[in-house]
This record gives sequence, structure tokens and C-alpha cells, in this order.
Amino acid sequence: MATKTSAAVTTDASLAAPTRTRYVVIAYGMTLSFITFLDRAAIGQAAPLIRRDLGLTAVEMGYIFSAFGLAYALLEIPAGMYGDWKGPRKVLTQIVVAWSVFTIATGWAWNFISMWTTRLLFGAAEAGCYPGLARLFRTWLPVRERPVAEGLKAASARLGAAVAPSLVVFLYAFMSWKNVFLALGLVGFAWAGAFYWWFRDAPSQHASVNAMELAMIPVADQGHGHGGAPWRDYIVSRSLWMLCVQWFCHFYGFYFYITWLPTYLQEARGVDVTRSAVLSGFPLLMAALGSLAGGWATSALIRRFDMRRARKMVCYVSYAGAAILMVLAIRADSVMAAIALMSFSSFSVELSVPASWTTAMDLGGRHVGAVSGAMNTIGQLGGVVAPAVVGFVAQGGKQGWSAALYTAAAVYAIGFFCWLFLDPVTPLDRSARA
Repeated sequence: MATKTSAAVTTDASLAAPTRTRYVVIAYGMTLSFITFLDRAAIGQAAPLIRRDLGLTAVEMGYIFSAFGLAYALLEIPAGMYGDWKGPRKVLTQIVVAWSVFTIATGWAWNFISMWTTRLLFGAAEAGCYPGLARLFRTWLPVRERPVAEGLKAASARLGAAVAPSLVVFLYAFMSWKNVFLALGLVGFAWAGAFYWWFRDAPSQHASVNAMELAMIPVADQGHGHGGAPWRDYIVSRSLWMLCVQWFCHFYGFYFYITWLPTYLQEARGVDVTRSAVLSGFPLLMAALGSLAGGWATSALIRRFDMRRARKMVCYVSYAGAAILMVLAIRADSVMAAIALMSFSSFSVELSVPASWTTAMDLGGRHVGAVSGAMNTIGQLGGVVAPAVVGFVAQGGKQGWSAALYTAAAVYAIGFFCWLFLDPVTPLDRSARA
């Protein structure tokens, strides 16, 4: 009898403790975010060889870099709405398979048109990734855990971008740049298969989730969105426009690091190819740390202040610091000083990432895919504009490179001003009716 009683007590205790299946969901989000940016950033290090083999000019390579961002931006909102409708399990699996196909196809390109088209389709396939992950985190995570989860997701993305240059150079010892893209595509297929087998759209549908873990997640956030997003309310919302524009400012600077930074180091700073691959990773590693710090800082400040003030404080520091540090990097004489200052600038701007994504979740409510898609649409236009602008301006030699970076600093400053006018907590449909 004593043994049975002890067993019953143990069973009751285990039922009283919430399971941690949601942490596996975070891990899937982190690994997908890593793969997304690994595939996205690999072309930056491969660019000199691609230009050589395909006979491309710097301007044509800039157009190729921008092709990804163009398709990505145009399809963010439709992909986000599709994710709200169908749920992340089906949508994320489909898009990962699709972009893995076009990652592999990057190695099959034979001229400018074929490469530009492939990268355009690659961007179109990746468009639903982050709206889908926003839906996934809102559905599966308690409110208090979302900032840290967003920080971990964003940090994984930046680590993927940071690893890409050195990984590509390492793989050159065993294969051509064309086969590097084949290897990267196969990794995406593996993730898609594992995710579709394990994941369920609603926590209540997963066998590993107990009642205590389910009770931690707001009921209103579980399941899919129903009906169309209220775009009449959204289109006149100052907060949504400010959220979108500051995200443009964020990505304008970030895309320099994953496209032109290796070339900048080689042409403007006289760094060799191998060393440029290593140095190019530092701003992205610091970006990963910035995302983690942003999640932690936002959560800590929420406990001390209210959510509105916490998010604004973090983002003021983020954008002001990024702009100032970028200006100092331009003026630095040594390569190492310039990279160090760029790295701290990258760290600073990434502090805003968890606040931006959790703001999109709160403003969007059950239409989080649509709102985060709108934010990412305008944000990714920074990924369209920046590579092309840098490609043109950098033709002016070292002074051209400096002008391109001063422009990035000015864009960061605009991000600071956006947060002055942004209400980061009031749902958009409610604020529009008030």
C-alpha cells in the first residue's frame, strides 16, 4: 500500500508540473531561423566567384542581391495571411521545401538573367517564414516568454548569417561554389521533414502537452485566424506605419552585412578573401548577441515599467546607438577598429528585434501573420534598396563606400524617430475604432 501511495503522489506531482513541449517549438523556430539566414547570406561570400564565372559587373550583382528582397517583400503579406488561414505546420513545411529547391538552383545559374530569376524565386519562397514563426510563437508561448523566444530566434538568424562566410570558404576545399548551394538545400529538406512529422498547429493537438502547460497559453491566441484582416483599420494606423518604417531602417543596414561587407573589406580596406570571410562574421555574431540582449532587456524592463515604456526605451537606445557607432566606424583608420565599431553598431540595432516582433504580435492579435507580414514587407524593401544603392555608390571607390555607410547611419536615425510616434501595445483594430 505504501508503494502504491508513493507512486500516486509522484504521478499527481508530475501532472501538476507543466510540460515543456513549447521549448521544442522554440528550438524548431531557432533552427529554421538559422537555416533561413545561412541560405540567404551564403551568396555574399560566393559573390566574387559568381561574378567571375558568370561575367557579372558590380551593378548586376547588386541587382541579384536585390532580387531576393524584392520578391520577399512583395509576398510577405499574402504569405502571412496564408499562414493565418492554413496554420504554420503546412505553410512552413511547404515554403522550406520550395526555398531549398531554389537554393540548389542557385548553383545551376549560367548568366545574369538565370541567377536573378533564381534569387527572385528564392525570395518568394522564403517570404512566409517569419510571419509563420510569429504565428507559431503566438499560438504556443505564454506572453511573458515571447520576448526571450524572439531574441533566441533572431540570434539564430544572425548566427546563420555569421557562419555563412566562413562555412562557404571552408566548403570550397571540398566542392565548387555551385555544390555549396546543393549542400545547403539538402539541409532544408531535412528540417522540413522533421518539422512536419513532429509539429501540430495547436498545443491542444500535441500528445506531449499536458493541461498545466496548455493553461499557461492564452486561449484567444490558440488556433488560426478566421476571416479577413481589417485592412481599413490597418492602412490608417500610424503605429503600423511607424512599425513598418523602423523595420525598413533596421534591414537597410543589416543587408549591407550579408551582401556587400566581404567586398567592402576587400576593395576599400585591402583585406584578402580568407580574412574578409572571418571579419565579415563579427558584425553578425554581435547581431546575435544583440538580439539575445534585446529579449532579456525588454523582459526585464517590462517587470520594472509597463510594456509600452519598456519597448520604447529599448528601441530608442537601439537605433541611436547604431547610428552613432556606424559614423565612428566610417572614420576609423584601421580595419580592426572599423569592424569592431560596425560590430557594436550591429549589436545595438539588433536590440530592437524582440520588441519589434512582439509589438507586431500585440498589434495584430489573431491576424498576427498579416500584421507581421506588413511589417516585414516594408522592412524587406530595405533589403531591396540597400544592395542596389551600395552597388551604385561604391563605384566611387573608397569615398563611395564611405558615402554608402553614412547613408546607413542616417537611415538608422530615422528608425529612432519612428519609435517616438509608435504605440507598441494597443491592438490595431481597437485603436482605429477608438
